[in-house]
Amino acid sequence: MGRSKCYSTITITTDPTNATLSFAASELARCLEAVTGGKARVADSGKGIRVGLMSDFPDIQSPAVPNPELDDAVHIAVSGAVGVIAGINPRSALLGVYRYLTAIGCRWVRPGKDGEYLPKVGCLPDVKVDETASYRHRAVCIEGAVSYEHVRDMVDWIPKVGFNGYFIQFREAHTFFDRWYQHHLNPVKSGDKLSVEDARKYTQGIAGELKKRGMLFHKVGHGWTCEPFGLSGLGWEKQEQAIAPEISRYFAMLNGERKLFGGVAINTNLCYSNPEVRQIINTEIANYATDHPEIDYLHFWLADGYNNNCECESCRKLRPSDWYVRMLNELDELLTGRGIKTRIVFLVYVDLLWPPTREVIKNRDRFVLMFAPITRTYSQAFKGAGTLPEIQAFELNKMTMPKDVDVNLALLKGWQTMFPGDSFDFDYHLMWDHLNDPGHMHIARLIAADMTGLKKIGINGYVSCQIQRIFLPTGLAMTAMGKTLWNDRTKFDDLVADYFNAAFGTDGAACQAYLGTLSGIFDPVFMRGEKPGTEGEAAKRFASVQGHIDAFAPVIAKNLKLKDACQARSWFYLKHHAELTASLAKALQAKAEGNKDKAKALWLETRLMAFQKEEAIHPVFDACLFAGIFDGQFGNVPAV
Repeated sequence: MGRSKCYSTITITTDPTNATLSFAASELARCLEAVTGGKARVADSGKGIRVGLMSDFPDIQSPAVPNPELDDAVHIAVSGAVGVIAGINPRSALLGVYRYLTAIGCRWVRPGKDGEYLPKVGCLPDVKVDETASYRHRAVCIEGAVSYEHVRDMVDWIPKVGFNGYFIQFREAHTFFDRWYQHHLNPVKSGDKLSVEDARKYTQGIAGELKKRGMLFHKVGHGWTCEPFGLSGLGWEKQEQAIAPEISRYFAMLNGERKLFGGVAINTNLCYSNPEVRQIINTEIANYATDHPEIDYLHFWLADGYNNNCECESCRKLRPSDWYVRMLNELDELLTGRGIKTRIVFLVYVDLLWPPTREVIKNRDRFVLMFAPITRTYSQAFKGAGTLPEIQAFELNKMTMPKDVDVNLALLKGWQTMFPGDSFDFDYHLMWDHLNDPGHMHIARLIAADMTGLKKIGINGYVSCQIQRIFLPTGLAMTAMGKTLWNDRTKFDDLVADYFNAAFGTDGAACQAYLGTLSGIFDPVFMRGEKPGTEGEAAKRFASVQGHIDAFAPVIAKNLKLKDACQARSWFYLKHHAELTASLAKALQAKAEGNKDKAKALWLETRLMAFQKEEAIHPVFDACLFAGIFDGQFGNVPAV
């Protein structure tokens, strides 16, 4: 940045026929009015800041990215209130607007208006930036319990920190919306089951929000193994109605029987050696792709769960991954014949981590490899160096899923040998593991390390399978994820200091230290069950939590009425977080001391507190997931 210039009125010009460019210009105008206190207008022409495409400006040399539609790059050259913000595509232009606003001091510490930190700058500095995103794939996947507004606000927030895509699981994402509107697990509030039609309207609305921003749209995933056969694929609920023999004959045979695996359609694999099965699935996918050209990445996954593959004589001739690849090649032939260019994401997950030994993907341009090491530990980061270990020999339905990161990478290497095409990591850092780290400081650092390490393991990005309301106590973990995916050279410690300064103001450094200590007290490695025999030490640490929180309480109290609304709200959320964490620590202390009955009773008090606080903190905290995960740890089985 250079010298500053002051303007009472700022003109922003763009191509009004492009919805994404128009939205980018309106966002720039809105934020500039807030930070300068002046007026900003969007026009078709005039002297000011031009928001457009690099190709619109003869003097801008576009970077040589592999695919200008999928990859992101920005060029910013603004002197005062005159200059250019350009992207290699319309989405990149929007990202460029947020990159420019970040350069002049704006921050977005969490979704929603109360997460916008727009400081008064008065005069605008000169800004020059030329950047290309470090990774192609930078997206978030819906999970948890959500309202339409929760997802809408997440979609609005993620490009502000560098993300470029969003993934709606299943066709309607019904299970995630239903958890919220039905108030699943909530003892103080109840609701009605959400209709599929309402869920479909919500997903259509989110698709519109993505299109307005030019974001890359991922969709579906599980469901192709049941929906084409007339079985519901809305979620992981057990199937109530009887299954007709003309349908069950397609199911995987396990222990001599063809029936639903655990009673759940989504978890039931099929007899993939049967050409009819493959044809039914592929025809359904092709029809869906035809009807939904707005989808950039259509995910084709097999059943959830593991050790649930067909044991019939025919299926035993090949690995499940071989049958999967054969089906992918047949799907490509069908799509190509119909002239459909939709990209298909295939899943390397649980049993499918073991690569095929005979089949090879023929059309690399059609497919994207999705590496999903769901059983990995988050006590280790991706390193990408050194000798990889030997992997367990594949034995049908007798596999132990790998926890060690390097073992997962060894399995990935086998797939990469067969398929050196486009790929991303689909991981779960913020799905469950953040609950092992109430301060979020350890998991944020691990996320930054993993995002930096993706290139080292030959992966071109990341899609985060996570709860959406993940901003209590802070949004640091997600901010680190987005910014490090955008620029893998980002220094984590600098990012942390910047985040806390924006989110909490003058006492930001004190808050950072407070949460860092809290993370250390809980010790995520112990919480993951990876430090056996240390319960006595853990009990002492949990006993110290209340004192640590009490010592910091005056700092929280004095900041609750800060003039800046964003920062005041951060402290408000931190106050609620402190009360919840103190209560949880008491339950964990009793558990570590071996007093199961006391631990369960204290947990139920904490659980009730979480739902009682939901009205105040639901934008940043998923009480449903919090309850569901810790219910299992404390032996509580709610009647639902």
